[in-house]
Amino acid sequence: MVTLRVRADRDVCIGAGMCVLTAEEVFDQDDEGVVVVLMPEPGAGRAEAVGRAVAACPSGALSLEGDQPPVR
Repeated sequence: MVTLRVRADRDVCIGAGMCVLTAEEVFDQDDEGVVVVLMPEPGAGRAEAVGRAVAACPSGALSLEGDQPPVR
């Protein structure tokens, strides 16, 4: 079984905060507003929210590896 893994490219992040608004248990922002991944392997229960957060990221700083949920 492959595990869902979240990656964030902090050099690409523009600090829009869509990830935090969509999956606050998994993402946060540092003092400069740059994404911080709180939960690199969020588990199946958070997979759909994480998928939406990745899709909503305007800079494309977020990506998923492993079993990916459908984005609704």
